[in-house]
Amino acid sequence: MITDPDVFFRDGCGRCNRFATPDCSARLWAAGLAELRALCLGAGLTEVAKWGHPTYIFAGRNIAIFGAHRGDMRLTFFNAALLSDPEGVLEKQGPNTQNPDMICFRSPSEVAEKAAIIKAYLAEAMGYASTGILPEKTPREVEMPPELIEALDCDAELAEAFAALTPGRQKSWAFHLNTTQNPATRVARIARARDKILAGKGALER
Repeated sequence: MITDPDVFFRDGCGRCNRFATPDCSARLWAAGLAELRALCLGAGLTEVAKWGHPTYIFAGRNIAIFGAHRGDMRLTFFNAALLSDPEGVLEKQGPNTQNPDMICFRSPSEVAEKAAIIKAYLAEAMGYASTGILPEKTPREVEMPPELIEALDCDAELAEAFAALTPGRQKSWAFHLNTTQNPATRVARIARARDKILAGKGALER
């Protein structure tokens, strides 16, 4: 995973085997990403690399992060619940995302078309950062898959380790298992997850 944003724009994030190849998503979206980068830097944001992607900071707070995929590229906002979204351009990244938090570009030309909107949304986010305003935390109930409940009932060691996980890590496993409705797949995932749960890790941790 890269730690220098310049490397991302040249070769990609380093998280898959397409890194530094012509097939890398960052290279496929190079023109659009360069325009987004110019808008963020022009707004006065500080550029760093986090989680293998260019991340933009203001007043000590993460404001936005870039992503490049096969079919689109994304400008995702942190603390997006604060944004008023007057233009209605924000989309949810997935079914488990609480609030619409990204502007998704399906053509490089959309960056120039939405430049004024992007600047306005960045300015709004920077305003909240400068005053220290954060969104209210809303508790989320996550449905525990029946296969996980059964596994915990049948495995005291696993149940003890799962209970010791932070709420966020517990939710990560529930989310991970709920991405499939196939009971057999869930059971197989739980079996593979056992060692990580015993080690006190969440679904996204290595």
